[in-house]
Order: sequence, then C-alpha cells, then structure tokens
Amino acid sequence: MNKRIAATIAILGLLLVWAIAPRAETKPEVAAQEAAEKWLALVDGSKDVESWEQMSAPFKKEVSKRKWKSTIGGIRQPLGKPVSRKLKSAEYTKELAGAPEGEYVVARFDTAFEHKPTTVETVTLLLGQDLIWRVSSYTVK
Repeated sequence: MNKRIAATIAILGLLLVWAIAPRAETKPEVAAQEAAEKWLALVDGSKDVESWEQMSAPFKKEVSKRKWKSTIGGIRQPLGKPVSRKLKSAEYTKELAGAPEGEYVVARFDTAFEHKPTTVETVTLLLGQDLIWRVSSYTVK
C-alpha cells in the first residue's frame, strides 16, 4: 500500500511540474498578448463592467466604472463591430513615459471595424503583484 501511495504522489508531482512548466517559460509578450485578447473580447462584447474589473489597480483608481462605461462606449460605438484583428507588435518594457515603475507590455493590433476598416488598437498591460497581466490603457487610432 505504501508503494502505491508513493507512486501516486510521484505521478501527481510530475503532473504538477508539467502543468506549471510551460507557464514559467512563457515570454512576457506572449502572456500579455493573451490577456489583451481576452480583455478585448470583453470590450467587443460590450461587457463594459467586466472589462473595467479586469483593468489594473492604478487605472481603476483614476477611472470609475461609470466613467469607463461612457468612455469606452464613446470610443467603440462609432466604429461598429470588429471585423478582424491581428497582432502587429508586442513590446516589453520596464519604463513607460508618464507611468509608474513596473513591467509593461504594449500590444498593438491592426484591427478592422465595420465603420473604420483601418485602425491600430493599442493595449498597454501592467504586470500586477499577483503576476497577472492587466490592461492599464487602451487607445484606437
């Protein structure tokens, strides 16, 4: 019976290492891009409150839910629904003009919307103390 328990613990340990290892090797740009795409899906779905809840703490201190809802609506509503989106670039940096110290990724997407076929969405993400990438700013040009 002890051999069975030891073997089970060993297998569980290997599974845990296998599950964690790919995440540990993920480049910041890749992890932040995934977070940006999930966040953009919320914005695309007009889930304004949920998108605000996924923002970084410094952003939420500056912008209330109500202000965010009117701001994001004003940005996205005239554009219509997104038709396509492709990553243009993702750049990791520890220094960002006008931003507090931290680890950032600036992700730029070439995006086509119904009413504006050529735009660049810029999603800036900040790595939180919990090691989760969260959006700290969003622009469309």
